[in-house]
Amino acid sequence: MSQRPIDIQKALRSFRYAGEGMVSLFRYENNARIHLLAAVAVILLGFFFEISIAEWGLIITHIGLVWMAEAFNTAFEKLADLVSPDYHPTIKAVKDLAAGGVLMVALSAVIVGSLVFVPKLLAFFL
Repeated sequence: MSQRPIDIQKALRSFRYAGEGMVSLFRYENNARIHLLAAVAVILLGFFFEISIAEWGLIITHIGLVWMAEAFNTAFEKLADLVSPDYHPTIKAVKDLAAGGVLMVALSAVIVGSLVFVPKLLAFFL
């Protein structure tokens, strides 16, 4: 069995398309912009409090998870709207489930952020 060589041009196109998707997410989706602002605030707090490498790992992982969930949710919503432009109870359930997934990850990120930053904030202000 022969292996085909890696198609660099195809790989570069894939990265370009993915980048276009990321730009579109933050340009047109209100909730994604809210998550972006929250991420910037958390990153600035991380620098201010000089959080540890392990804490950075947790924070960056959760930022990525929230953005990923928001991107999947947006993709599901756009696909659902294409498939069924009119109201349909199953489409509503799909959209609600996807939005619920974003909420779960966002709540997890808030909990992790609280575990990292609340002790630092208390020490700073007390």
